[in-house]
Amino acid sequence: MKSVAVDPFFWKDKKVFLTGHTGFKGAWLSLWLASMGAKVTGYALAPDTTPSLFSVLGIGFLIKKSHIADIRDLVSLQKAMSEAKPDVVIHMAAQPLVRYSYANPVETYATNVMGTVHALESTRYIDSVRATVVVTTDKCYENKEWAWGYRENEPMGGYDPYSNSKGCAELVTSAYRQSYFSSPNSINKIASARAGNVIGGGDWSEDRLIPDAIKAFQANVPLIIRNPLATRPWQHVLEPLSGYLILAQALYEQGSAFASGWNFGPHDEDNRSVQEVVDLLISGWGDSARWEKEGSEQPHEANLLKLDCSKARSQLGWIPKWNLQTAVQKIVEWQKAYQAKESMQEVSLAQINHYMSSK
Repeated sequence: MKSVAVDPFFWKDKKVFLTGHTGFKGAWLSLWLASMGAKVTGYALAPDTTPSLFSVLGIGFLIKKSHIADIRDLVSLQKAMSEAKPDVVIHMAAQPLVRYSYANPVETYATNVMGTVHALESTRYIDSVRATVVVTTDKCYENKEWAWGYRENEPMGGYDPYSNSKGCAELVTSAYRQSYFSSPNSINKIASARAGNVIGGGDWSEDRLIPDAIKAFQANVPLIIRNPLATRPWQHVLEPLSGYLILAQALYEQGSAFASGWNFGPHDEDNRSVQEVVDLLISGWGDSARWEKEGSEQPHEANLLKLDCSKARSQLGWIPKWNLQTAVQKIVEWQKAYQAKESMQEVSLAQINHYMSSK
């Protein structure tokens, strides 16, 4: 199957209900959808970082409606979604951090598991919804630390509360799909999307590699790395977002054939170690950027994680466009532009347009 690109004509005037629109991935997706003429209703907590990409890009002024509310509040979510009457629902609201989940397991499960229940339950009573994409993570699989990529039919698992909660969210999605949305009369088709380690400009989240690196480089102090040899499927944020958009369109137009789980990860050669990613970032950043290994004992995190994305490539036509070197280059360009006080909405739109025109 030949490569398929995001279709701006499909998204023009589509009503999209996006949970998690105030987060890093959510802000990028909001900007992309708005630039294509989609009518976006966002639902999420207030941004949890200062600065935040949501504020820097002016997302609240770009989209149709921004609800600052909690995904754990079912009544509020149902009301907001009912008023929006969306064609497409993309559920991204989550507690996204592994180490935070060790300290806050109840919040993590309540947000990631019951939040998914609430999102899917809300779609049951809205007859306008034709496609629902539930975003989870590559960490939803039972990680055996093997050298080949996990396929969509591998067992769910997760060692830590975050990863496990995302495995649970996948099981919830599967149960709702089979229980309520599998009949020929159901117009809403549901899929889940599992992305790799997402990086990009404008991420100010705590306890993530790229934001921590940028902060250290700007402060002229060494970046402290917990596990330099840990290997992950690194990808620019626009890669999985393009997958979500292509998947949502396939669900909307072609239905049940695409109502399942999907991996969206990089090419195999971009499954690289933390040290390799940081060295690329240091090379692009210049100045006195440097790193050191942390000496203290840390909570368990997987050392090796890899996705098999052959299903998305063969059935959806989704193929990654930017390799890791390009992704890191785009991050450096974005952060340098932010430091220079350029219009970050224009810079971000230029990166989106460059991505869409890339082969």
